[in-house]
Amino acid sequence: MIPPDCYQYIEMTDEVKALALLYISENALGKASRNDAYHIALASVNRVDCLISWNFKHIVNYDKIKMFNAINMRFGYPLIDIRSPLEFLKI
Repeated sequence: MIPPDCYQYIEMTDEVKALALLYISENALGKASRNDAYHIALASVNRVDCLISWNFKHIVNYDKIKMFNAINMRFGYPLIDIRSPLEFLKI
């Protein structure tokens, strides 16, 4: 279990919304995937080390990750590392 003092809550800002809309307008994601775009934009704007998701269709997808990172680079955001939870399991 993660101790509560390790949590950091991040806000849905205008900057996050604008980046999410860029992902959509640049065809990295479709309009129906707006919530996925928000997740990636929240992580990018807040410089999260790694975004972990089970969404293999829209988020943990090699071609999509390349597109997110190309957009991030063009607009001054860091590269985002996106992984599956399976990569973090300690077996």
